[in-house]
Amino acid sequence: MKKSKLLVLSTPVMAILLILVVYSYGYQGIHAEVASLKEAEVSKAKTLARYTALFAEKPELEKQLAALKEERKAENSKLVEGQTPSIAAAALQETINGMITSQGGSITSQRVGKPETLGKFTLITVSMDITLPDIRALANILYALETRTPYLVVKELDMRVTNFNTPKALGAKLDVSALTSRK
Repeated sequence: MKKSKLLVLSTPVMAILLILVVYSYGYQGIHAEVASLKEAEVSKAKTLARYTALFAEKPELEKQLAALKEERKAENSKLVEGQTPSIAAAALQETINGMITSQGGSITSQRVGKPETLGKFTLITVSMDITLPDIRALANILYALETRTPYLVVKELDMRVTNFNTPKALGAKLDVSALTSRK
């Protein structure tokens, strides 16, 4: 009898304990997992909304990028082209040589200065000793240098008369600088 009484009392206690274990590990675990899945779903929905908004902005961004590329091309036309500063300096020398020889001048010597780094750009300088037939040729060369694209800047000009008896011919030292983009 004692065993059956113990069995009768322990069975409901065991049932209550079993229900508590099932509730604790089963229902609450599943409820926490469902809540976690809902949070993940909400997070993914927000991410999807952001991506959708970005994709909706894509045509406008492409237009802005195309406009910036055109602006960059326009700005690059104002710079001396060359993959390295040496190549850009050679292009600058060739440009200046053409301007001087077209006005009847001759170049006695030319040097390339050390390139200077200025942020995204490199400043290249070419120094030339030139001989010109008259002052008008010098004026035309200076005008051509200052008004052409890519932009060229005369940093220094030292002019002298080569023959004081016939002061028509001139000798000049000319330092011209230009910008090139760093690559």
